[in-house]
Amino acid sequence: MRPTAADTLKCSGKPPRSVLVALFGALVPLLAALTLLAPPAAARTEAVPTATLTEVTGFGVNPSNLQMYVYVPATVTAHPAVVVAVHYCGGSGPAMYSGTEYASLAEQLGFIVVYPSVARASKCFDVSSPQALHRDGGSDPVGIKSMVDWVTSTYSADSSRVYALGISSGAMMTNVLLGDYPDVFAAGAAFAGVPFGCFATTDGSEWNTACANGTVIQTPQQWGDLVRGADPGYTGPRPRMQLWHGTADDTLRYPNFGEEIKQWTNVLGVSQTPAATDSPATGWTRTRYGATGDQAPVEAISLQGVTHNLYAYGMGARVLTFFGLSGGGTTPPPSTGPCKVTVTTSAWNTGLTASVTIANTGTNAVNGWQLGFILPTGQAITNGWGATYTPTSGTVTATNASYDGTIAPNASVTIGYQANHTGNSAPPTAYTLNGTACTVG
Repeated sequence: MRPTAADTLKCSGKPPRSVLVALFGALVPLLAALTLLAPPAAARTEAVPTATLTEVTGFGVNPSNLQMYVYVPATVTAHPAVVVAVHYCGGSGPAMYSGTEYASLAEQLGFIVVYPSVARASKCFDVSSPQALHRDGGSDPVGIKSMVDWVTSTYSADSSRVYALGISSGAMMTNVLLGDYPDVFAAGAAFAGVPFGCFATTDGSEWNTACANGTVIQTPQQWGDLVRGADPGYTGPRPRMQLWHGTADDTLRYPNFGEEIKQWTNVLGVSQTPAATDSPATGWTRTRYGATGDQAPVEAISLQGVTHNLYAYGMGARVLTFFGLSGGGTTPPPSTGPCKVTVTTSAWNTGLTASVTIANTGTNAVNGWQLGFILPTGQAITNGWGATYTPTSGTVTATNASYDGTIAPNASVTIGYQANHTGNSAPPTAYTLNGTACTVG
């Protein structure tokens, strides 16, 4: 007896065509849904290991062959901020990573750090050529902008919270980046730099002696026009600027500090007369322009008697406060000084008292001291003992009383204050003694 067609199908295990069509129709939307749920291939291949400095290649347009290093903290936040840390002449991205505290601060606050690195022999950034001093003109600023774009795309970073900071050549590049790309950077911090355009040359030289010697003097309007000319079609808001300079700088001399202030106050349209002046640490004079708070349009810190090598641990926390990344400036800097601060508080609904013990953990006596700290937002000191507190809110300096100005090795003094608060009764978490960061605990 010959098998029927139905028997043949049963034996072969092959379903009828109608069944195949139905199965295919069901699989198509399922495959589409799985495709949507899977992470993009680019994101999987481009993301870097966390908590380690990693070089990234192929990050975008890079006319001057810069190298890109990036640090993504283990605790990176959703839509993180981006901080570009630009090295000094003779330095590198890895040297900037190991010699500053921004990676450790990133672990605390969740932002991503980009460390551009110069490949040319001088190890200095191009802040002189016509190409560097115009938006998308070529040279180093274009490569750094590509690095920012890569991080923003890869990590869905917050494009409204991109910042630049730099030391020496990096400080000059910070000025250039804020001029070339005012729509990219929200703020910058320049340690021992010069104004945008001051180092300009037309002969291919990377060095401008007149500018370095502080003899290039212009009006605020002239300096401001140089910045505006870098991106002449731009009419939007301009990034804020924080400036640092030592009075004894013999590499990029101190007059450049005043010229930078003239430039950025003009660019930001604020008065050259300070809105506030204080001394957050011994030998420091801080002036703020256009506002009195931590995020003033322009903030300038002059360091008396300090040379070109002015950068020190603890300054990073102040930079992040200016950027607005530190939640009121309470980020602790790394512990580098021979001092330890222990604080206890007792709070009630609108007030608090704090007892602060300062221990000298070094081998030399401290003769005369100033303890610097930043009160959380909403706190204001109403009275204190053991020290004079100035000002009463924000960045506070506690200066020793006549009877407790000397702290012998392995000895300590205890001071205290009473303060009002508007809900946040936490104590400060970062302290400096005579400008040096202390251990807290």
